[in-house]
Amino acid sequence: MNTELLGIAATFLITLVIAIPLGKYLAKVFAGEKVWTDFLSPFENGIYKLSGINPREQMNWKQHMKAMLTINSVWLIYGFFVLLYQDKLPLNPDGNPGMSADLSFNTIISFVVNCNLQHYSGETGVSYLTQHFVLMFLHFTSAATGIASAIVVFKAFRDKTVTSLGNFWEFFVRSITRLLLPLSIIIALILAFSGTPASYKGKDQYVSLQGDTVNVSRGPAAQMIAIKHLGTNGGGWFGANSAHPLENPSYLTNMVEMIAQVIIPVAMVIAFGYFIRRKKLGWIIFGVMTAGLFLLLIPTISSELSGNPSIAKMGISQSTGAMEGKEVRFGPAASAYWSTVTTIISTGSVNSMHDSTMPLTGLWQMLAMMINSFYGGCGVGVLNYLIYLIIAVFISGLMVGRTPEFLGHKVEAREVKIAALITLLSPLLIMAGTALACFVYTDYGHADWAVKPASWLNNPGFHGFSEMLYEMTSSNANNGSGFEGLGDNNIFWNVSTGFVLILGRFLPIIGPVAIAGLLGQKKYIPESAGTLRTDTITFGIMTLAVILVLNALSYFPALALGPLAEYFSMLK
Repeated sequence: MNTELLGIAATFLITLVIAIPLGKYLAKVFAGEKVWTDFLSPFENGIYKLSGINPREQMNWKQHMKAMLTINSVWLIYGFFVLLYQDKLPLNPDGNPGMSADLSFNTIISFVVNCNLQHYSGETGVSYLTQHFVLMFLHFTSAATGIASAIVVFKAFRDKTVTSLGNFWEFFVRSITRLLLPLSIIIALILAFSGTPASYKGKDQYVSLQGDTVNVSRGPAAQMIAIKHLGTNGGGWFGANSAHPLENPSYLTNMVEMIAQVIIPVAMVIAFGYFIRRKKLGWIIFGVMTAGLFLLLIPTISSELSGNPSIAKMGISQSTGAMEGKEVRFGPAASAYWSTVTTIISTGSVNSMHDSTMPLTGLWQMLAMMINSFYGGCGVGVLNYLIYLIIAVFISGLMVGRTPEFLGHKVEAREVKIAALITLLSPLLIMAGTALACFVYTDYGHADWAVKPASWLNNPGFHGFSEMLYEMTSSNANNGSGFEGLGDNNIFWNVSTGFVLILGRFLPIIGPVAIAGLLGQKKYIPESAGTLRTDTITFGIMTLAVILVLNALSYFPALALGPLAEYFSMLK
């Protein structure tokens, strides 16, 4: 067990060793400073010319958001029809069928919004063409969308007073050419040489020790698995995701995939401090996010290593921890670490079944997604944190009798209202969605939802409520992991989570960008003795307290009905 904990510590330290210099590099890339990847400029210029883009054309925050929403709408329509008719398109050696309209609706929204809420099984639900030219394509573009949106916020806070915030297309293209594509190639090579399939061949067969002939899906998986983690999307090539032995063959690949999904979210926090020339603020934000990580990670590891108390009562040793739903090659500690980082970062990939984790672990997983700002997804983690930061500035200003200011700009009613609305959005989507699911589940005879609601749940008690709460929480956080005891491939879940996904993605991007754009165009106020400093440990603690209090007030009743009730019933 000590070895497993050392593996977690080594994974986290290696992540920081890579992420910190990567953050400094990203700050230079998006600031237009000279970096070693400038040799890619001719390639990027070719993309601009082919697309009719002038990368030097300046945009305000509204134009940035218009560009972002327009291109994402195009991808959504394109992907919807490819998924619908994939059985009639090439590169489908296994003969996988086309999706139903409601499943296609859910799937394309899920991947456009950088999520992986897969209501299908990867190896049987989509073709190789769809995996690569829709889903893997969106792994790159959705991650780049989040990064480009974050850079708009960076630009707004860098200069004293500014309305011109760079060009969205330049940020978007550079996110792919200077970051996502090069790192994906490296990770894909490591996975391919470790045993992950990387060819376009169809299913293979082998004869088991029992004499059964088994069909094994394969395909060009390594390429997709690399970017799914690096881009914090998490959509698996195989239905079992990174618990599958071909998607995650060894402890080495397990470490590589865990590191890959964390480095960009951490790097973006470091890049923020360096980009706006306020390194101390960047490190304070990093410190708060890291503290949040450990507040969730430590009890998760403790819960999983302690084992199942129901089994312990039977006199069975729990020295190996809670192993139900986990891979022996990883163990409970590494699985606990993965479940924490994949939920705080909105990757949503899994190397174990979250439905089998201990009740309190499920609570920490859901709380991580409800907070959704400890590192967060590519770019959007910083945006989510900004909302809490603005609220903390407002509350702190009231407490000490000073005018709320952030980076030399007054925080006034308009910015606070936007922050408050975005803060209330998540509880609304999660609670209303879960309440609707509970209503439909119990309303047996009055509606046909393409599947009998009673068949949604294998565990209709406290755990069944947790399954529905987790599904809505995961959708709102654009995470995509799930308690797979829930039968979710039906009209109700496909449509309801589809709307939660799209609202939970774009409104929390538009809100912070609008706040940054509005603050950036205000008159700059030099710091004085009366300025509320936001780059201090004290203010960092204040922000962490705001995050914890707001989420506790919003979600405790629901968590009490689900994982907490299940935990106490297990003890009983």
